Amino acid sequence: MGKLPGCSGSLPAFLFEMAYVLCLDCGATNVRAILVDDKGQLVAKSSQPNATDAGEEDAGFHVWNAERILNQLAACSREILPGVEPAEVKAVTITTFGVDGAPVNADGELLYPVISWKCPRTAEVMKRVEKYIPQSRLNALSGVGEFAFNTIYKLIWLKENRPELLEQAHAWLFISNILAHRLTGVMATDRTMAGTSQMTELATGDWSAEILEAIGIRRELFPPMVNAGERIGGLTAEAAALLGLPQGVPVVSTGHDTQFALFGSGVQENQPFLSSGTWEILMLRTPKAALSAEDYAAGATVEYDSKAGLLNPGLQWIASGIIEWVKATCYHGESFDTMDAEAEQIPPGCEGVRLVPDFLPSDAVPGSIQGLVLGRTRAHIYRAAMEALTYRLKQRLEKLEKVGGFRSADLLLVGGGARNKVWTQMRADILGLPIRISNVSESTVLGAAMYAFAGAGVFPSAEACREAFGISYTTINPGVQRAAYAALQS
Repeated sequence: MGKLPGCSGSLPAFLFEMAYVLCLDCGATNVRAILVDDKGQLVAKSSQPNATDAGEEDAGFHVWNAERILNQLAACSREILPGVEPAEVKAVTITTFGVDGAPVNADGELLYPVISWKCPRTAEVMKRVEKYIPQSRLNALSGVGEFAFNTIYKLIWLKENRPELLEQAHAWLFISNILAHRLTGVMATDRTMAGTSQMTELATGDWSAEILEAIGIRRELFPPMVNAGERIGGLTAEAAALLGLPQGVPVVSTGHDTQFALFGSGVQENQPFLSSGTWEILMLRTPKAALSAEDYAAGATVEYDSKAGLLNPGLQWIASGIIEWVKATCYHGESFDTMDAEAEQIPPGCEGVRLVPDFLPSDAVPGSIQGLVLGRTRAHIYRAAMEALTYRLKQRLEKLEKVGGFRSADLLLVGGGARNKVWTQMRADILGLPIRISNVSESTVLGAAMYAFAGAGVFPSAEACREAFGISYTTINPGVQRAAYAALQS
């Protein structure tokens, strides 16, 4: 748990005139409660570890214990709220990973545990989904790519293995809405969560009658959709006591963490956004997205943006996972500072050393390192890995520009990969674009807070809140190696 620097007890008196929102963030490795003030400062936070449980049918299955998660979030909330005037907490909101949910009865009690996105049971379902509907049709209608963790495959698995549960079910709730129901007694569907399901339509922004009919799922299972920033309901007396807040505090819809990381980072419409970590996720906020079968084969997808009417086309690929492999294999525990210092001495093109970055078991063609001759070093391999991943970024960015019908003026970068100065400069040089690094450290939480403040009426809109918070950037422009990389690509 963290408080304001230098505060061992209650918060200073000048903060009592401020407004706060409580963000409940359910991640795959940690659940957290974070208090954000109306100046965009993270005032306090507390976290507890999160992990899946084994499924009853198979020890290799993964499920989430929603009741435990709620109790952990509540414990985190109670830890950070003492010292804050309860009346100044204007809203509560919930962010989490997409796709996961469960069938519930009319009282909101789970009829089956929440199947995790980590669970392997749905991989076989996806392979034979054409028994119900062609995958190409699923892609065309929903916009969502072919991922075995999509909600649709969980529902098909239940239909095939526990059909009585879907017959008994009053509703299907995503995990953010399971938690919201526990807090408010109201059943709703966060739009950003629905957009990850592969059961909605890009054309309408609603559930797809064609997809639901094909898989035999009742439309009535899905409660009304709510947009980000809309009030779901107020805290019940029981929930208020659990969190340590007054009864009636509004619970405001947010949902899928990716969309609020986008918004919280400050990205504008038609500005490409790259989240660089173990995987790199390249996304866009745009009113239109037209993907081809080739795009889906390359791992493309489209989700609903936090703002109704906008879409988030995107692509993803393994990135820093490969850099970590090079570090473990070639540097044996030496620091990234050492690696970067060596890589800086290698010229663009790595003197012919080339890496093909397809190292996953699922990749059709295995990765390789080419061009090794006597005199080449581990630094050549490291720089070649960064170059290969940057060329992949360039290729995918060009594809995203075609999908969104725009031209990039710059690239907004967040995540651990943004801390690598050599790699970031290389991105600017190879793309020929300025790289803007968002200085926001908790973009998901901050983005969700912006919508929660708007939903509570503290700001007229999430955009106005973002403007008031002010987001700063560090800009890396193309440098002296830009010409060398341009020559290599000609």
